[in-house]
Amino acid sequence: MAQFTYAHNDTSAVEKQSSTARFVKLKIDSKLQKLREQAFARHIPIANDETLNFLIALVSAIKPKRALELGSAVGVSGIAMLSCCPDMHLVTVEKEDDFYLEAKRNFASFGVDNRVNAILGDAGEVIEVINGGFDFIFLDSAKAQYKKYLPVLKGLLNSGGVLVADDILLYGWVNGEQEVPQKRQSIVKHVTEYIEAATSDSDLITSIINIGDGIALSVKK
Repeated sequence: MAQFTYAHNDTSAVEKQSSTARFVKLKIDSKLQKLREQAFARHIPIANDETLNFLIALVSAIKPKRALELGSAVGVSGIAMLSCCPDMHLVTVEKEDDFYLEAKRNFASFGVDNRVNAILGDAGEVIEVINGGFDFIFLDSAKAQYKKYLPVLKGLLNSGGVLVADDILLYGWVNGEQEVPQKRQSIVKHVTEYIEAATSDSDLITSIINIGDGIALSVKK
């Protein structure tokens, strides 16, 4: 969520939990949980319990060898995925200098830095030049760019690879659970276009899941 921060400083944004969020029992070590709590206290946009738990369960099932994350923030989700997949190598991209440097320190602190290629840069520019062959992609960067990124990310995925796009329901604005504030209609339009593109793409099998703030899970045929 490194480039989607208004939830913490915009009173029009409604924090939302699914009806099953209360059943989530996140299984991470105390050191990582402390890092998460510190990030939340600083209003750094990282995955909530429900979303992170889903990510951990998903990569534990898929066991990707090579994964791509767009939006490192301070490295919490990357560390969580690497911790449950000891054979996974992660390429993670972050646009903000401070977050990038902090994520690098955190990867080293958790002993996973030897399996991480952390890149400082704009996600849209990076994905145009990196090598493909990813088994798993976690898209958690600029929401307005999701549709633009989709064909490129699809090309970077292996057959059978999984693409997860986070924050796809935008506080219930996208699926109509909450009224869309006037100043957020543009971002809702962009995300809706991504959903339409992903669900219509003949090369992808896509499901929209009401977990956390919404996830679009796409499998490449």
